[in-house]
Amino acid sequence: MMQYTYRFEKILVVREQEKNESEIAYKESVRVFEEIATKLYDLLKKKEDLLVYQQERLSIGASIDEISHYANFIDSMEKTIADVQQKVVQARSKMNWHEQKLLEKNLEVRKFEKMREKDFDAFREEQNRIEAKQLDELSSLAYNKREIR
Repeated sequence: MMQYTYRFEKILVVREQEKNESEIAYKESVRVFEEIATKLYDLLKKKEDLLVYQQERLSIGASIDEISHYANFIDSMEKTIADVQQKVVQARSKMNWHEQKLLEKNLEVRKFEKMREKDFDAFREEQNRIEAKQLDELSSLAYNKREIR
């Protein structure tokens, strides 16, 4: 019986490597997105806590310098939050792009695997046909050999 070899095996290997690289890039982009989103969440929480603290200080009486200091700090924090929000949007966009590329690579690999399955099925059918033909020839030879005696 012949050994089966898939004619596009090298291409399939390359596509699988590309898929693995895309998967690694996607996982890294998810990690970066989560890191930046966590930073944004922490900043928003810190701002909220600061506003609550400032409100408490105003209710019990705070100096003008203290109020000015907190106002400047909150303005600075809002600029930082806006910057981090932009980074979150960019990271999400990059993550979505990598996800799309990963889906494309998965689809390519699946196509080649499906082609390999069909090719192997055709190979197996051909081998079965050849084997059946050989068995027919052997039985015919055996029958003819019996008839000659």
